[in-house]
Amino acid sequence: MGVIGGLTRGAGAVETLGRAAQGIAEVFHPNATEGQRLGHAAQRAALEQLGDEFALPKRGVFDRVVDGLNRLPRPMLAMGTLGLFVYAMVDPLGFSARMEGLAFVPDPLWWLLGAIVGFYFGARELHYVRVRRAAPRPEPVHSAWHASDGEGSEDNAALRAWSEARD
Repeated sequence: MGVIGGLTRGAGAVETLGRAAQGIAEVFHPNATEGQRLGHAAQRAALEQLGDEFALPKRGVFDRVVDGLNRLPRPMLAMGTLGLFVYAMVDPLGFSARMEGLAFVPDPLWWLLGAIVGFYFGARELHYVRVRRAAPRPEPVHSAWHASDGEGSEDNAALRAWSEARD
């Protein structure tokens, strides 16, 4: 009986010795499986952060239709102008009759048309300039490969100066 008990105690000692040898070996040659697992976790965290940065908000059908209508005036003006050149070549008499009709439009009406078109495109451009300035900065995504925040991170003078310079 003493021999069997000694063998079972010896098996635990051998297992412990094996774990110790593995730990020492990993100091000189890192565990490839663990390295692959950490690399996968880092890549997944990076892809998730990228996905969070470029996620589009869910919008309804009405919003999408209105956005589509807002994109029409500029292409319609460009294509309409090219269409006038084609019309002038296809039917010169009809084109000249319509252009003579435009000559009878009073100047204040042309000014009004210019103001409407100018305000439309100016307001649109101003909207995009304001949105660019007021765009919220994305919050950092904490993952396995980010360093954890240490004590005193709230009182970092260099970080505060950099943040104020960005604003």
